[in-house]
Parts: sequence; structure tokens; C-alpha cells
Amino acid sequence: MFEHAGVRIHYVTAGTPPSNGGNDRTIVLLHGWPQTWWEWRLIMEPLRSDGWFVVAPDYRGAGGSSKPESGYDKQTMTGDVKALLDHLGVENPIILVGHDLGMLVAYAFASLHPDDVERLVLMEAPIPGTEAYESVLATTRFSEATLWHFHFHGAPDNVAETLIAGSEFPYLRSFYVKLSANPDAISLSDAERYVADYTAPGAMRAGLELFRAFEKDADDNRRILSDKGKLTMPVLGLGGTASFFLPVAEEMLSEVADNVTVRPIDDSGHWIAEEQPETLLRHLREFIRTTGGG
Repeated sequence: MFEHAGVRIHYVTAGTPPSNGGNDRTIVLLHGWPQTWWEWRLIMEPLRSDGWFVVAPDYRGAGGSSKPESGYDKQTMTGDVKALLDHLGVENPIILVGHDLGMLVAYAFASLHPDDVERLVLMEAPIPGTEAYESVLATTRFSEATLWHFHFHGAPDNVAETLIAGSEFPYLRSFYVKLSANPDAISLSDAERYVADYTAPGAMRAGLELFRAFEKDADDNRRILSDKGKLTMPVLGLGGTASFFLPVAEEMLSEVADNVTVRPIDDSGHWIAEEQPETLLRHLREFIRTTGGG
């Protein structure tokens, strides 16, 4: 556990941190919603065996981390991650991997701290402020079938929390099942673990605040893109072949980055790290190797 600006950040690592004389080849894994660091459990040890120091935090509002009233815009959440890496003694540029809403934090981090990111991997989320994001939300076949919850979770006055209360398990589990090509990839016990985290005091509200921050995220993303220009580090987009992301990935990522590669994850839906962990590892290793990252 690490505390930054009054917010406790829970994190899990594999390997020895640089501050303790460990390896400074660092890969950071940022989970999605409604998940925690547990999302990465199947790939952390293999990455450590490859020689990486692996860091998987629960971002603010999730898992064992604090659930403050505010600060769920992705630039503020980036500050938590940066402070954690400083605490761990990470000085060299990192490999940064983000999935779902963690992808939005990863993109914000790379935008604000481009010199600290050697390679960026983005999976399964539309980036607020891009033309592709607006197009996806405006397209009925996407918004009604896949992204309807963006509108629901973004509603003000705690509407979503009120309607979900008492039905947390079936509500959250419906995402694991419906957005998956393999509904057994997130087992019943895994789902129970996630739901226990999101039914902790303040956790559901905190999780939904990430969605309510999308308008600010869009403004922030447009501003930093205008001020700093596109990302220049290699960017890998990964999407499940049974998910919404692949059809929009190349266009969207090319709006914000110069050096983009997009790869499909066969036989996977949205939950790539749990549905196809070996395939994910293969793509990560290939991306790092072919783009000069060791």
C-alpha cells in the first residue's frame, strides 16, 4: 500500500523493485472496470520470468485503494500512478499496458509523461475527445449493444447506484458473460471476487465516477493533443475479435499517435487477459522485441 496526496493506492508486484536493487525494466498493468489488479493474475509471473519488474495497481476507487469523493478524471489518476512509480524507484521509461478504463488512464499517462513511456499498449476502450469516440457513441449498433452503459453510468445524481443497489452480482456478472467470447474465462469465483470489491463501501460510486469524468477527459485529451501533438512512442492496439474495439482501433489510435500497430486477439471478447492470456503474452513479447524494447 502506498499513499499519495491522501489517497491510498493498493498495488501488487512481481519481481524486486528498483528501490530495493531490483530490475529497472518495468511493465505497468492498469486494469479495467469492473475489475481490479486480479485481471492480470495469469500474465504477471510469466512477465516476471521474462525479466520484468511488474506493477499492477488498483487505481483509485477500485479494489484495495481509497474511494475518494473526487479525482476520477484520468489526468488526476495518472498522478497516482506516477507517484507510485517514483515510490518504487522506477526511473527508466516503462512499458505501459492499459485495458478498458485503465486504457484511458494509460493514454493520459503517456500524453502527460511521454518521456517516461517507452512502449504503450492500449486495449478495448474508446478514447474520449477523439472523433472515433464520438462516432462510436453515435452509432446505434455500438451504443445499444455494447456501450449503452456509458450513458447509464454517466447519469448524474447517483441514478445508476440507486438502480444497481441490491443487484450488484447479476449486474456486474452480466458484463463478464455478455462481453466475452468465452463466458467461462471469468469463473464464478473470480466474479465473486470482483463483485466483493465493487460492493465495498463507496466502491460502486467510485467506479461510476470514472464514467462521469468522461467529459472532462475529452476536454483534457483534446487540449493536450493540441498542445503537445501526437504520441511518438510505439503504440500497440489489441482487441478481441468478438468485441467492438478492432473496427475502430486503427482510426482512433491514429488520431492520437504516430506509430500505431493494431493486432486482433482471436477467440476473445473484451476480457483479453483472462480469455486469452497466452495470446496476450505472445503479442506483448513480439511488440517489445520488434520495437526495440528488449
